[in-house]
Amino acid sequence: MPQLNPTPWLAMLVFSWMVYMSILPIKVMAHSFVHKPTPKTAKEFKTQPWTWPW
Repeated sequence: MPQLNPTPWLAMLVFSWMVYMSILPIKVMAHSFVHKPTPKTAKEFKTQPWTWPW
């Protein structure tokens, strides 16, 4: 049964992962955003205790 021979399928799997891991990260890291996010200052919210009516 030739489909049980792992040699061609393993080589294809390893080669495709080598291509994906060498080309795709470069393209993903080269992506630039149109609008750069600006950091906002953190606001301290003043909370007051709530008295229960019972």
